[in-house]
Amino acid sequence: MPGKLFQYLHRLFRANEIRLHELSYLFWECTRRCNLRCLHCGSDCSAGSARGDMPFGDFLRAILPLKKAYPPNTITVVITGGEPLLRGDLPQCGRALREHGFRWSIVTNGYAYTPDVHARLLAAGMGAITLSLDGLEDAHSWLRSSTRSFANALKAIELITASKRLCYDIVTCVNRKNINTLPELKELLISKKVAAWRLFTIAPIGRAKGNDDLQLTPQELTQLMDFIAGARADRRIDAKLSCEAYVGAHEKRVRDAPFFCRAGVTIASVLADGSIAACPNINRHFVQGNIYRDSFLDVWSNRFEVMRNRRWTRTGICARCSDYKRCNGGAMHLWSERQDAILTCINQKMLHSA
Repeated sequence: MPGKLFQYLHRLFRANEIRLHELSYLFWECTRRCNLRCLHCGSDCSAGSARGDMPFGDFLRAILPLKKAYPPNTITVVITGGEPLLRGDLPQCGRALREHGFRWSIVTNGYAYTPDVHARLLAAGMGAITLSLDGLEDAHSWLRSSTRSFANALKAIELITASKRLCYDIVTCVNRKNINTLPELKELLISKKVAAWRLFTIAPIGRAKGNDDLQLTPQELTQLMDFIAGARADRRIDAKLSCEAYVGAHEKRVRDAPFFCRAGVTIASVLADGSIAACPNINRHFVQGNIYRDSFLDVWSNRFEVMRNRRWTRTGICARCSDYKRCNGGAMHLWSERQDAILTCINQKMLHSA
């Protein structure tokens, strides 16, 4: 299909998705506690988080009205944190979600993912999992601030890949410490029978703000695009760039579908304090309500205008960008409460280094 026609059709598709805004992924930040202290954490979670875990009953009561508007099996509840495995009731939470027809999955660092945990989560109906491996041992341990996290993550990967009915992907946050060892990491993942691999860049938010070791140079960003394209051509592993940024001429090389930030369009979240938001890493300025005072279904149906109509993002470097119609202001987590300029633009970085 000719490029201009494809782009036009994608814009029509995106506009229709925004108009319908049918919820498909609902993140539940079930805890702010975490068993690691990662350098790149966007939520600044810690083992001693002062905020308690959200009672599951509160979350369930908030989302049950969704069954009036959607077949529940069309919505996947993605349980995240913090580290969700720190909750002792996680299997009970998952089982209750399945009893009400919702699909559910977790996002984990894998540190506490043991064979017993694996068996109990599968028995509770877990259908998918996302687990992080952020480089070879030295790089992963550095980013995760833990010398045991690498071995634990590998053991978790072996459990996950051996479960034939479980959907999964392994995610890697690419930074200056691991960019040059991605080929070795790819071979390691293939040896562990990993089929699906998503690679992220790290946004300058949370703990990552101001840490230059976490931000790729323009040349390294191009290197990452070339690596992903080569891994996809290799076909031994389904590698792709995650959805966190528009990458211009590299789009078709590094992902299956054009960039589309679905935050507030098909993706929402309930944060640990009850806030109703889009993706959990988006600036809290964009919170749209709270389950302790608002109806989640009403908020989802009638708010989120700031994410469904993003004309306000045409400011700063976005105001004069020839790719704006394709990018639509980039990813929402890259905008601060000032709303005056995007925090970083991968595409512009690579263009200016060419």
